[in-house]
Amino acid sequence: MKHIILTSFLKSMNKSLLVLILFVSVKVGSAQDFHLSQYDAPPMFLNPAMTGMFDGKYRVHGHYRTQWMSVATKPYTTAGISFDMPIKKFGAGIQIFNYRAGAGNYNALSALLSLGYDVVFDKKKNHHLALGVQGGIVNKSVDQSKLSFGNQYTTANDGGFDTGLPSGETFANTNFTIHDINAGFLYYYAKENSRLNPFVGFSAFHLTQPTESFFNQANKLPLRYYAHGGVKININEKIQLLPKAIYMKQINDQELTATLLLHYFLKSSDTYLIFGPTYRNKDAAIIEAGLKKGSYTARISYDINTSKLKEVSQSRGGFEISLTYIARRSKPNPLANCPRL
Repeated sequence: MKHIILTSFLKSMNKSLLVLILFVSVKVGSAQDFHLSQYDAPPMFLNPAMTGMFDGKYRVHGHYRTQWMSVATKPYTTAGISFDMPIKKFGAGIQIFNYRAGAGNYNALSALLSLGYDVVFDKKKNHHLALGVQGGIVNKSVDQSKLSFGNQYTTANDGGFDTGLPSGETFANTNFTIHDINAGFLYYYAKENSRLNPFVGFSAFHLTQPTESFFNQANKLPLRYYAHGGVKININEKIQLLPKAIYMKQINDQELTATLLLHYFLKSSDTYLIFGPTYRNKDAAIIEAGLKKGSYTARISYDINTSKLKEVSQSRGGFEISLTYIARRSKPNPLANCPRL
């Protein structure tokens, strides 16, 4: 009988493990923000300085990611949409992202306005420094009734969690809204016929470190930093290589992601094929593919888990897809192209 109860307890604990980890991370405020494998597909998500920095009338982007379907009863999901447009040397845009995680339906919904400005350093308009700022609100919520805690475990009926029992946890609130302010800069070399088009940028998020807590504690939303860069290498008329990398840091959590994408041009169909590997240190090996045709760019990727969780997850990580539409101008854009990141 003891063996049956212990087995049932372990099974219940396995199912609740990620929920409990999430709950603890929200409570102490030490977890990283949600991240994307296609981190540069939604440009304002990567760096507010990229707002409106493209050749076209306006840009619409949609994004979706799901992760941990193999180990969680409810996978972590990220969904977002953004719109931005150039206005002379300025860029203006808006992005809305929603993040949901775990059986407790922990949810973060952000709505941010972005403003960018492009500084040109030479008469030929090759050297550019883009500056950007972003601000808005973030709403966070959790469904306490769907969470289970250690105090709610019972040995009755072969063992399990009874959410009708007192949890021992006191939530001051299960829903709150905070402000958020972000900023960044990006240097890029925009000469169209150049063999090399380098770019490098830096962005910082949660600059005012607003207080957030479900427990009325003085918990500050920690700063998050991105340093990113790369170079577009024009091998010939058909082949472009795009090595790029990003370093992320938030408190003691840090992440380095390196990517090498191949763009192959099919002249007969006026289409670019996109393919390449990405490696995120101690976390995932990622395969990405896509195509760019006319005004549309579609990308799809899959994370192969390489962390310590790979034995439980069977190396299954996250699926991600994105779609970008850029309305083209009938006349040449007076602003030079920002290299495709």
